[in-house]
Amino acid sequence: MKRLLTTLRRLYRNAPISQKLFLAFSLMIAIPAIVVSSLFIRSQEGQLYKEAMAEGSNHVARLNERIRSRLDILENASSTALTQKSFVDFIHSGMRGDGLRLVKFKQNQYEQMHNIIQSHEMIDSLSFYVDNPDVYEIWPEIYHYSKFWPQDYWITLRDEGGAAFRLFSLKDGADTLSYYRLVRLQGQQQRLPTIMEIRARHSVLFSDLLEDSGRDFFTVIMDGADASRNVYLPGHEFPQKAGEQLDDILSRTHGQLNALEQNTPIKVDSGDQTYYALYRYIAPLNAYVVDIASRQALMKGPRDGYLLVIAITSSVLLLMLLLVSRMTRLMFRRLEKVLGSMRKVRRGQLDAKIDTGLRANETGDEIDYVAVSYNSMLDEIRQLMTQVVDKQLIAKNAQLHSLHAQINSHFLYNALESIRMRAEVERQPAIAGALVSLGSLLRYSMQWRSDTVALSEELANIRSYIRFINFMEGGSTELSADLPPEVQRYRIPKMCMQPIVENAVHHAAPSGDSVHITLSVRVEHNSLLLIEIRDDGAGVDPQMLDSLQSVLRGDSDTPIISNSSGLGLDNVHKRLQLHYGKDCGLWIDSVQGEYTCVTLRLPWENENLGGW
Repeated sequence: MKRLLTTLRRLYRNAPISQKLFLAFSLMIAIPAIVVSSLFIRSQEGQLYKEAMAEGSNHVARLNERIRSRLDILENASSTALTQKSFVDFIHSGMRGDGLRLVKFKQNQYEQMHNIIQSHEMIDSLSFYVDNPDVYEIWPEIYHYSKFWPQDYWITLRDEGGAAFRLFSLKDGADTLSYYRLVRLQGQQQRLPTIMEIRARHSVLFSDLLEDSGRDFFTVIMDGADASRNVYLPGHEFPQKAGEQLDDILSRTHGQLNALEQNTPIKVDSGDQTYYALYRYIAPLNAYVVDIASRQALMKGPRDGYLLVIAITSSVLLLMLLLVSRMTRLMFRRLEKVLGSMRKVRRGQLDAKIDTGLRANETGDEIDYVAVSYNSMLDEIRQLMTQVVDKQLIAKNAQLHSLHAQINSHFLYNALESIRMRAEVERQPAIAGALVSLGSLLRYSMQWRSDTVALSEELANIRSYIRFINFMEGGSTELSADLPPEVQRYRIPKMCMQPIVENAVHHAAPSGDSVHITLSVRVEHNSLLLIEIRDDGAGVDPQMLDSLQSVLRGDSDTPIISNSSGLGLDNVHKRLQLHYGKDCGLWIDSVQGEYTCVTLRLPWENENLGGW
């Protein structure tokens, strides 16, 4: 990705300005058009989504009511069957005792019960499971309780109030719904209660409710306890299109069903499709009636209109872009003249001016202004080239003067050396030592082989200065500098410490008095080298200290001239900051009557040191 962005940036950078303007105008036109079209499409899809959700919500609400109505029919049928008290009494009596009684039962009570079953089209069968050892299992409506499974289900029925619906029958219930009800008789407390089961096939009970009516929604009835058990129409278009994804869609939908939030649609992502589901909870059945539709099916209606909108928008954009392209070409024909003149100048033709065709009082447009300015720039370039030649001549003369100065300096060094030897001959060691120190000072200050020197060289120059000034003024100034060898090899700007020491010698103590100067170094944050020059002299007046610190902070423009050589502390500070940045420079701290400490802040990395 980074390489791609770099390539695109390079291509844009190297493209002609006409193409850049064309791209800019294109984006200014295309982006608003695309945004408006997208907002329009999103608003249409949002409205369509709301309408689809409202339609689906009404549909599942109606299905919920119709399913509850049909469950009420099954429950009423069971109540009607239990009103046949003679039938119920007989199946709990000794059915094997009297054959004639059994024949009369078949002709009367059994036929009445059979007619009740036949009068309800939704009922597939009605069975009684009786805990009676004398029961005859010669009719499909009467069974011994041992044929019921599971045997202890009557406990569940008792806990649920004596009756319960099951979306899938307990036995052979893959495509059958059952209604179970306890039958309680007086005098039978010691026996297992009789269970009545009414069975209704899903294809009969739900077929007209689940049929494909051409709607975008697919209706399914889900068992509330088992996500894998569902009732739906296999021939519906939705399961055929979903294929192997159907089980995943139904499982994800079942995982989000919540009886307390029935009015909130469910969003399900399966594969590369998004599905929406609306549902209602059927409490007696412990099941959900669910309508599911894919987003693609819901939005397929207006998408044909979207293509028309996109086609019209694209055509308008193309026409506008062609117009913009024509206008930019007309604008940049004159600019090509400017570019052509620049190419000639690059080949060395400094007289390749641009003919603007303007009269004396005409100013022209922006391109004419660029051409006029360009012509003026060529004139200035020729003048500057003449000045450069003159400066080179001046520099050459300066080199000759410098050579002459070096000859004079050699004469001065030879003269000092002769005086020193004469002093030693006449047994004047103090004068000889002073002459050595003075010679070292002059040689150090006059010979600049490099902008930087080792800290040890700067320190040696300072020691020469201390010895010479003690001889000249009769003082006893002392210098202490116990520095590690690796620090002494560190290169620092030349003459950055000598002005500070000179300032301490002249101002820390009156003439002839002693002062002790201590030099120490340390590294701060592994990025700055701090050189501290501290004296135990008279210190600095508080008002003067505030003024000095103000100048060093940059709050004041008043210069600091601290010694007769004219190289002041302010000069050192500004040069350090100019070359090394605002983090470097000088800082002064002092307590009057106790000490003065000047700290030089230099970059710790040698490669960052430049010199003066």
